Amino acid sequence: MKNAKHVNYTQIDNESRITEEEDVIILTSPDAYERFSWSRKYFLKKPEAGYFIWAKKSLMSPLITNILICSQYVTQNSTNLVVVEENVKAKMYSTCAAQRGNLFGKHIGDTKIIVKKNARLEISHSHSWGKDDTVDSSMELILKEGAEASLSQKCRRVPRKLRLENRNYLDERASLNYAVTVLAEQGKIDMYDDTYLNGRKANGISRVKMIARENTQINAQSRMFANKASTGHLDCMGLLLGDESSIVAIPELINRDKEASLTHEASVGKISDEVLNYLRSRGLTEDQAIDLIITGFLGEEEKIVVEGAVISSKVNM
Repeated sequence: MKNAKHVNYTQIDNESRITEEEDVIILTSPDAYERFSWSRKYFLKKPEAGYFIWAKKSLMSPLITNILICSQYVTQNSTNLVVVEENVKAKMYSTCAAQRGNLFGKHIGDTKIIVKKNARLEISHSHSWGKDDTVDSSMELILKEGAEASLSQKCRRVPRKLRLENRNYLDERASLNYAVTVLAEQGKIDMYDDTYLNGRKANGISRVKMIARENTQINAQSRMFANKASTGHLDCMGLLLGDESSIVAIPELINRDKEASLTHEASVGKISDEVLNYLRSRGLTEDQAIDLIITGFLGEEEKIVVEGAVISSKVNM
């Protein structure tokens, strides 16, 4: 739990607690549905649970939300709505997790985020689950004219079954940097992300990094749609480390405007023997070397001191 003393929304199983913040309205989603009639075009129906965040002014501190499973056999169905007003700058740290590994929980999360004209939002979303949980998480991000968003999703403890879906809609001059990283072992993971470049000079980047260890199946589909003169890039990278595992990576580019430019890169492979042997020659065991390489692959800086030398995890694969 990030900065537990300053959590704006906490949901434990299906009980919620809110800490108010200046210049932002924070409610449970059911309360927001009743209080603000305009929210109903985004909620569609009255939510069972979840959070509503309405940022009216730029925020000095990041907003923090935690949705946690702490009891056995809990089912969560959380519908969340975040609205960032024009010219507002905000950050969010969100966590969805199981407290322990043997809770057999079920989590359904549906989040919609609207970033209005010339606003800016930075989101870091972390998943951490028990091996017997099932998780279905979807997010829809709507960027109005000139809006900017950076969205990072990470899952380093996957459940038995995980579905991640993300849909991004960019208006004129909107900009998105989307990144998802998954480290999976003994699970089935389905990931889908679609980015729609609907306005002129929209710019979208989507990066997917995935690691499959033992008994893991990962299916990842990334699509970029250019509906106006815009620029987009997809980057899909996978490391296949375990026996009886598989990675399917499918990048798709759909260009509907002759002035648009879309590109992609995709690779699925193993750890380089040269890099592995180098790290082992510096005193690391094979497991330590693999862990260090994985950390670097996922884009997380880590340094280890071996026989007086500092080795960085930022190692080329």
